[in-house]
Amino acid sequence: MEASASGNLSDRRPTTERPPGLSRRGLLKGAAVTTGGVVLGLGDVSVAQAADSSITATSPNGTNKITMSLVGGVLQWSVKRGGTTVLNPSALGLVLSDGTELGTRNVSVTNYQHWTKDSTWTPVFGRNATIRDHYQEMRWNLRDGTSGVNFSVQLRAYDTGVALRCVLLDTGSATISDELTTWVFPDNTTIYSARDENAYSPIAPEAIPYTGTSSTDNGNLSDLPLLVTLDSGLCATVCESSRVNYPRSMVSSVTGADNTLKTYLMKKSARSSGTTQNTTTVTTPFATPWRVLVLGDEAGDLIDNAELVLNLAPACALPDTSWIKPGKVFRCELTTAAGTQGVDFAVARSLDYIEYDAGWYGPEFTTTDATAAISAIDLPAVIDYATANGIGVFLYVNRIAATDPDTLFALYKSWGVAGIKLGFINDGTQAMTNQIIAWAKAAAKYKLLIDMHDDVRSWGYERTYPNWISLEGVRGNEQFPTATNNVLLPFARNVGGPMDYTICYGQSRDQTTNNHQMAMAAVYYQPLNFLYWYSKPSAYATAANWPGLAWFDAIPTTWDESTTPVASLGQYVAVARRSGSTWFLGVMNNENARTVSVPLAFLDSGTSYTATVYADGTAGSSPYATPTVVSTRTVTSATTLSVTMTSAGGQAVILTPVS
Repeated sequence: MEASASGNLSDRRPTTERPPGLSRRGLLKGAAVTTGGVVLGLGDVSVAQAADSSITATSPNGTNKITMSLVGGVLQWSVKRGGTTVLNPSALGLVLSDGTELGTRNVSVTNYQHWTKDSTWTPVFGRNATIRDHYQEMRWNLRDGTSGVNFSVQLRAYDTGVALRCVLLDTGSATISDELTTWVFPDNTTIYSARDENAYSPIAPEAIPYTGTSSTDNGNLSDLPLLVTLDSGLCATVCESSRVNYPRSMVSSVTGADNTLKTYLMKKSARSSGTTQNTTTVTTPFATPWRVLVLGDEAGDLIDNAELVLNLAPACALPDTSWIKPGKVFRCELTTAAGTQGVDFAVARSLDYIEYDAGWYGPEFTTTDATAAISAIDLPAVIDYATANGIGVFLYVNRIAATDPDTLFALYKSWGVAGIKLGFINDGTQAMTNQIIAWAKAAAKYKLLIDMHDDVRSWGYERTYPNWISLEGVRGNEQFPTATNNVLLPFARNVGGPMDYTICYGQSRDQTTNNHQMAMAAVYYQPLNFLYWYSKPSAYATAANWPGLAWFDAIPTTWDESTTPVASLGQYVAVARRSGSTWFLGVMNNENARTVSVPLAFLDSGTSYTATVYADGTAGSSPYATPTVVSTRTVTSATTLSVTMTSAGGQAVILTPVS
């Protein structure tokens, strides 16, 4: 269960006030009764269009401001950081299936609320041992004068970014056909656009390429999370949080509108075939997902501020989380012997799980029965052997074999399985959002971890159902991507939540050095970390030939503290994470060899540390062939490491207090 502690809560009970520019008469006209800032009822009296007005939520440190304005009966929103524009006035609202547009005309304010919250909570696993949830919220209750529909817009400002969402207030049901929310960035903004697991393209907001197939959404579309850099030097990552009973969102370029993106609600699955859903019917009151801007003065701030997505998600729904164990996983070949060898390798290399991937119950795209292993695998024997050695077992299941998750997951629990890797998840529509949540709930019922694979995106629900420990939706080592791709991921996809990259070590198809791959284990946030992808235990039989094994042996996957000492977008990134008193520092480089200065100011002052450094040696004929050179030295918080990396290289450092 998630632990929480409240700090100072000023104005914790919603307060009703008159927003600037709106008369008391304009505020109260149409409101039947209010108490404690909460509207209890609204009469049928038509509300006259209010005077132009605005409200601004300001972050506790005063840096971030998100403003909602009513101009001529039309809603807009805008964002500033440190007085610098992040978003120019942008559209805001919803379209209902009957054509009603909420936010575009004849809108009036019926109620105004605001409060500040300051508390901390303890995640089951995460980047940090505790997370502070500190924000100011502003809220307008609104009425569409044409249709009479009552709705609300909530603004939140954190030191780490800003967010907003719409709420349909009337009791009953509603059918949503579109979101009107746009993102109008300043001139000379660059976005890093990518769809599915394609490479990032740095382009102008209006220049997203047209993509799609006959079975997917078509348009000038990009997936979230979306990395944004501004001409001012500020950085942002666009995310969503708390998506429930609602389609996944993308963003699209807007024809004829420079620097502008529009929220796009997916109508089809991200891949393959599936039922088209052009509208979304919900029971009201209903809140849309949060539209989130994680903000930073420089790129590294985005990594450090990523917990904003979790703060906006519902608290943990599980009464008991003691069984949820993050860890490192090794994928085995599909035989009994490979399974037991995998267990032995896991024990020797301080791994936590083994996994049987696609094919253990038959061809995954034609076999809908995942209740019996192929003849080459004595699954009970492997599970028993793993359990006796303290190793958990994951089983892969294609979605077509997971149509009755309650029965299937109960069976797996009876076998002693620890977790499930669900493959080819058709994320996108409202129905698939609900299916994904149902899989996570069913897995939690039987105390099973779950890893969702292929084109799926996070929305903060690893907080709500922490057994949903990881997901893919990343251009990882199934594509052997470039080093440039890899050094962009921490600022983009990984800001949105955990990602299952599948780290390789000693893989000739990699376009990077082994040290680059090693550093990922610290740079990327991966609470379930698949290591040695594509390899067999026999590959590492002569351990002396593989100096990086000791790094992978030592590194955990969940953390007490994380920080980003230095980063340059698309060029290099250094992330340090602490577990207990030991720090693990990963530094990754793009294709340009360089030396980077990394200050160790994050270490405890007055304490000396032994730094075990795994560095790139002399560049080989290909990045993969570059050797690892191991050295040790004594450092303190006053030390600045000079980190030399080859093309597509990296460095990994273990920092242990001197006894």
